Amino acid sequence: MTDSRRGKNRLVADRRYPKKPTKTGKPRKAAPAKRKTARPKARRGGIVGFFGRIISWVFRFFFRLFLRAGIVAALIIAGFVGYEYTTLPEASKALDGRARGSVQLLDRDGVAFAWRGDQFGGVVTADTVSPHLKNAVVATEDRRFYSHFGISPRGVASAVRINLSEGRGPLSGHGGSTITQQTAKLLCLGVEYDPEDWKNEAEYVADCRQGSLFRKGKEAIYALAMEVKYSKDEILSIYLNRAYMGGGAYGAAAAAERYFSKPASALTPQEGAMIAGLLTAPSSLAPTSNLERSQARAATVLRLMNEQGYLTDEQTRAAQSNPAELSDKAKTQTGGYFADWVMQSGPDFFTRDTTEDVIISTTLDQRIQKAVEAAIKEVFTTKVREGSKAQAAIVVMSADGAVRGMVGGRQTNVSGVFNRATQAKRQTGSAFKPFVYATALELGYSPYDTVQDEPFCMNIPGSGQWCPENYSRNYSGSVTLVDALAKSLNIPAVKISESVGRDLVRKVSEDFGIDSALTDTPALALGASEASVLEMTGAYAGILNGGSSVTPYGLKELRLVGEDAPMMGSGGGIGERVINEQAARQLIWMMEKVVSTGTGGRAKLGERQVAGKTGTTQAARDAWFIGFTADYVAGVWMGYDDNTPLTGVTGSGLPAEIWHEVMMRVHEGLPVKPLPMIAPEPPRQVAQPQREPQQQAPQRGGGNALENALNQLLRDILGGN
Repeated sequence: MTDSRRGKNRLVADRRYPKKPTKTGKPRKAAPAKRKTARPKARRGGIVGFFGRIISWVFRFFFRLFLRAGIVAALIIAGFVGYEYTTLPEASKALDGRARGSVQLLDRDGVAFAWRGDQFGGVVTADTVSPHLKNAVVATEDRRFYSHFGISPRGVASAVRINLSEGRGPLSGHGGSTITQQTAKLLCLGVEYDPEDWKNEAEYVADCRQGSLFRKGKEAIYALAMEVKYSKDEILSIYLNRAYMGGGAYGAAAAAERYFSKPASALTPQEGAMIAGLLTAPSSLAPTSNLERSQARAATVLRLMNEQGYLTDEQTRAAQSNPAELSDKAKTQTGGYFADWVMQSGPDFFTRDTTEDVIISTTLDQRIQKAVEAAIKEVFTTKVREGSKAQAAIVVMSADGAVRGMVGGRQTNVSGVFNRATQAKRQTGSAFKPFVYATALELGYSPYDTVQDEPFCMNIPGSGQWCPENYSRNYSGSVTLVDALAKSLNIPAVKISESVGRDLVRKVSEDFGIDSALTDTPALALGASEASVLEMTGAYAGILNGGSSVTPYGLKELRLVGEDAPMMGSGGGIGERVINEQAARQLIWMMEKVVSTGTGGRAKLGERQVAGKTGTTQAARDAWFIGFTADYVAGVWMGYDDNTPLTGVTGSGLPAEIWHEVMMRVHEGLPVKPLPMIAPEPPRQVAQPQREPQQQAPQRGGGNALENALNQLLRDILGGN
């Protein structure tokens, strides 16, 4: 046991060796401290260490591989960018990229009413356009335009995400393209249009706009080259000049003039926002197509401008509460059918396929055009049953053939569609009969001469017996020529045509301007042949002007922009005389009776004298009214495109009412003028024919042999000396 009272000594052994005595004198130097060396860590052993070493090696391998591949790829891309850089034109030469020129059509007063081709109002730059337009384009199309290097990975990623969320392919729909990329696409990546390489311009444009992955890659490289070659404002300037902005306008200058009749430098915030808003869908958002939709899109653009600091809250509220409106010039756009016809009537290299900017002066009277459009809308709204697919066509012209107004269908303010006034060939029915009587009057007979209206048959070689009937299936007995025309009797018309000679009737009608092929059968007199509304109206104009033919025309003068001398003039107007003036004036007198006492009563214009003729074809597939006053000639056709018979419609019905509505508006404010007609001498007693109308009569002496033979044949049928 230990003694607890003893002190607690260390439990160590006694020093076994005594300390060595120290030497006196110099103090002993301390031994230098030994440097501690880091001992390498021992590798982790086992399976975990093995796999860790493999993963580390793989990571280092691929890092080095990708780094080297990235350097190689960067060098390759740099090479491609450098090559594209050498192919880029100067910025000033890339501003106008139209493959076609523009065509501006002016009315008879020199006011523009229609535009065709690629409109280009002139070069603008990012510095010369309104800052509101510039800011609106950047805010809408590419908010980071001034900070990125031509492509925006963030924008592409966002577009891919949106496309996938909407169930489309990653590159379908939203493209995430920057303004630079869009400009590259507008430049078609440097590929210019060559008619020898492309079937047409549409195919070229489609190729420029394709969105394949390979194409996107080329577009990105081209955009990078543009960023190296051009400044940001130069890229934006190219974009502002080349972008399509609806209504046929290419570039900001053309759009500003087209919609607001002002230069691009003078655009207000709401106007700039409206133009910028068109860039996503220029055709459907164009204010001339749908103003309300365009204004709604502009309001969104104004909000974006506000969010990005381009407009204050007060400016934004003011602009949104007063949306942009079309100028009066843009609102009065009219005459689509007429403009299309004029474009087709001129040479292609100055109209549809022009590479120059062209101005065409025309005969259009916008007051008359509006009257035509208003009248057809009024009749179809109030007098045609809902759901009817019936169509109508109208032409109004002066007596010299100058077309003043035209509508080629019940839809009015349209273009690029089927024009029933010029392109449709329809049977003319009784509207052809004035040319039969014009032939007879030219041969010297009076409107008071009589013909027998009774059952009548003819033997037609190869067809057998043909027995025409009146529309009413009633017979009037002995009737004068004027009454036969006023009542639109068929049998007298056939008898007259056969007696004067079918060939002569064909010649007279062709000389008056009916260019369509005319049938060589007795049914010629009843309008079995086809003609267009334009042809028939032009032929009636020849009657009004005293018997001279006319060539309908709309183009007065064509010249290049910047040139004073015209490249071509009018190709129409009054031509050679067809019938003598007295015959023409007597025919006008007969046709006035059609309206005042006959089938054309619904066309009356109060105290203003009207002459005209109704026409209804077999089974009422076509209904016509063509007539004139002392000032204007108008032709109206109504029918179905598929030749379906009209229900309850004849030429004396709706067509005459449409004509009335048109001419009431056309003559508003014009002084009343009498028709240039001559009343015939008092009637004389005549005998009835004793033999078939196709029989020949012996020639009487004197005068032209053919004329004498025809005169004698007519006397034998009508009676007389």
